[in-house]
Amino acid sequence: MAPPVAEWVNVTDDISIVARESGEVWFHNRSRPNGHSDPFAAQMEGAGSLGSTVGLLDGAINLAFSSIEKRLARPEPTLAGYIVALVGAYHTSVDTARNLRRAASRFEELGRPEVAAYLEQRAREETGHDRLALKDLRALGVPGERLVANFMPEGIKPLCKRFDELCAEDYPIGSIGYSYCLERIAALKEKTDIENVKALCPDGVDATRFLRSHSSLGSEASHVDETIEFVASLPANDRIKVVQETYQSALIMAEGYNHELLKSEAQMREEIERALGEALPDLHVPGPSGDQKQHATAARAN
Repeated sequence: MAPPVAEWVNVTDDISIVARESGEVWFHNRSRPNGHSDPFAAQMEGAGSLGSTVGLLDGAINLAFSSIEKRLARPEPTLAGYIVALVGAYHTSVDTARNLRRAASRFEELGRPEVAAYLEQRAREETGHDRLALKDLRALGVPGERLVANFMPEGIKPLCKRFDELCAEDYPIGSIGYSYCLERIAALKEKTDIENVKALCPDGVDATRFLRSHSSLGSEASHVDETIEFVASLPANDRIKVVQETYQSALIMAEGYNHELLKSEAQMREEIERALGEALPDLHVPGPSGDQKQHATAARAN
């Protein structure tokens, strides 16, 4: 019987993520000598498995977000905050298809048709998602095209820059790690999160098209499963780079989203109105219950 697969990836100078085929995951601190040689000091080799791959990818996201856990803002959700989130959603999706096709073209040049085909498929699936965010903004009575043309939330800029740079690299395998990070977090949103965002909107207004599409109710869960399967099939060097970029993207995402969550409602309204060149209508809606607030905040943060 073949021994169970174990994979590991060094994501910082000191920490390795270790995952077994069984799904067991732990973080190994390489800076703490125990009198024995470190089995995770060397780079992993060999084939991957589904269980160990998902452990590495999700472990990378969890490790990154744990870095801001004590600083994580937990404000009460507001409609102004949701408008800012929709603007951020637009900017993280508007160039996705173009960037993925750029990376796919590079892998064709490199003689890696299987990676190019995976990225092309993802590009087709992501095409037009930016228009969902614009429709949601218009449903709220906000001129979406003008707003996104004049406003990109500060916390979103590093994330968009990261994806642009990854897809322009000579070997853009890290683009898969970035995409997995965003899709995995989106897939955590459930029906209750969407319902509680609806509670922030005026009666009769549905402004959750983008949110529904990027949740467990949309295609994100299947995209996550497909990516795990594809990454598990890659050579060890590629799997390492994908996991490392999943971690780096999650760090940027965590810091950026927390930056936006720390803003007051007045600050967010000021940013929106400055970009629009006009005052927003009264966005006050009777607040949701305590449980609804918690779910809505999670939906906004993710």
